[in-house]
Amino acid sequence: MSVNSAERPAFLDVVLVKAGRTKISYPAELLADDGVRITVRAPWAGDGVRDFGFVRFEPGDVFTEYYWRDRWYAVKEVRTVTGALKGHYCDVTRPAELSAGRLVVEDLDLDLWVSADGTDVRRLDEDEFAASGLAATDPGAAAAAVAALDELDALARGDGLSTLLT
Repeated sequence: MSVNSAERPAFLDVVLVKAGRTKISYPAELLADDGVRITVRAPWAGDGVRDFGFVRFEPGDVFTEYYWRDRWYAVKEVRTVTGALKGHYCDVTRPAELSAGRLVVEDLDLDLWVSADGTDVRRLDEDEFAASGLAATDPGAAAAAVAALDELDALARGDGLSTLLT
């Protein structure tokens, strides 16, 4: 489903789950849903500023978020309030589930940051992933998560990330 600009925007709740608990939930505007990929837009939902050292997420930032029902990741395009691209924050997750106005994704700890110019590609939270115990409790999911991070990394380094989002 693509949302026509003449129609009233549709909203849903994005629910990020980690280790069986809701990590964060926030309203987002549904931009498109083609049955496989769901695209939403939302302002930065965190409290105040989150400074990672290589990027700052802050009030006014706008996230266009891409979720897949058949892939083990989500990609979030991050822009300033003025529209300047900060970069892409990629979350390794289980495939997204959308029902009853709720888009639910389970965070599997692994992340990738890609700067706006593509020169800074960082794998994040591999220590958290190892400590999560997923490899022991759900080896199939752990293998899918690692493969998803590798795929995102290869796409980012080969300029395939932008193709993925078009």
